[in-house]
Amino acid sequence: MTHSEQDGDRIVVGVDIGTTKICAVVASADDHDRIHVRGVGVSASDGLNRGVVVNIDKTVEAVIKAINEAEHAAGIETQSVVVGIAGDHIQSFQSRGVITVAGGEIDREDVLRLLEDTRHVAMPADREILHVLPQEFIVDGQDGVADPIGMSGVRLEANVHIITGLVSAAKNVYRCIEKAGYAVDDIVLEPLASSHAVLHEDEKEVGVVLVDIGGGTTDIAVFEDKTIRHTAVVAVAGTKVTDDLRKGLGILHDQAERLKRDYGVALVDMVTEDREIQIPGIGGRPDKSIGQSTLAQIIQPRLEEIMEFVAIEIKRSGYGRHLSAGVVLTGGGSLIPGTAELAAEILGLEARVGRPLGLAGGLVEEVNDPKYATGVGLVLHGIRSGVSGGASLVAHEVEADATTAGGDGQHTDPDHLVSKIASRMRSWFDEL
Repeated sequence: MTHSEQDGDRIVVGVDIGTTKICAVVASADDHDRIHVRGVGVSASDGLNRGVVVNIDKTVEAVIKAINEAEHAAGIETQSVVVGIAGDHIQSFQSRGVITVAGGEIDREDVLRLLEDTRHVAMPADREILHVLPQEFIVDGQDGVADPIGMSGVRLEANVHIITGLVSAAKNVYRCIEKAGYAVDDIVLEPLASSHAVLHEDEKEVGVVLVDIGGGTTDIAVFEDKTIRHTAVVAVAGTKVTDDLRKGLGILHDQAERLKRDYGVALVDMVTEDREIQIPGIGGRPDKSIGQSTLAQIIQPRLEEIMEFVAIEIKRSGYGRHLSAGVVLTGGGSLIPGTAELAAEILGLEARVGRPLGLAGGLVEEVNDPKYATGVGLVLHGIRSGVSGGASLVAHEVEADATTAGGDGQHTDPDHLVSKIASRMRSWFDEL
């Protein structure tokens, strides 16, 4: 079990399968729901392209390395993990469901039946629903209800935000974790996970857009009135910046990555003294030197392009006027100095860089970095949903895994996913 009940604590392992790195975080929650980070493991990843697994074996190797490192630091062994999914195949849309209430009083079963009803939307065969996120409930025509359980009513409706992904992409994530020797407790959309780690509750209430700039994908999530309103994943991110430097300066990928990390600046205007940077020549050619402003001239247009995509998604969400808390940038790509200033300039919103919050102890310093936002968020999601309700949810899911996994480790039973989603909804209501 994920939560090898150690010292009475519940333990969860989150695995962020990213394009440039795979990050595993082990954390535990004590009886007072204080969260302690026990271990962190990171390994380089080159089995993905734009957030989607393209080489299973390389990814499995990196997953094993990252989880082992985190387990070693935490001094525990785990059997199951919470894993993130991203990629530009992610799509989201609004849906609505309606049911009649038999007993006159709405109970949890009614709500689950309603959420099950919202899932009956025509879906292409190659896509599956990853999350059903209630936006609001309507009881007998009275809208704006956040939690209808216990209310009297005959007709119950809900507006929900449905997030879908490619079946094959989700299966490949499952397969990587299972080949590495672990079970999957839950598969979570990465911007949703990051939001648990870096956003304050009051930001979610007044309206905020989260922009997680990773290696292969930029994840965008718009929140307002404590609820996620729009999600999108764009396949332009940090790796593209590195590629631009590699091509523009005629250097190796590793050199470009190092230049970006050590000397990169997001705004040309921020380079006050134009430092000369030495670049080793390739194939015995003499070294060459470039100015820091040259780097900035290559980096800025690409980051501007990413922010333009964000602006398009904000417009598409229809919540542009409601974002009083502005934009929160996270992910490794937000570490380039000046990224927040650039975002504020292009989006016309105040911007800050988000680091994981709300951790009580353990390796807090080690994960106090935007690049760990998704890993920490996955753990927080796991603790708040499955594990905070005790062992019951996760335990029967793992048993279900054992019975539904086919010989090749692939889930052959569609009911397995349904039961998983039902339990995820239940946990959502525990949070309300």
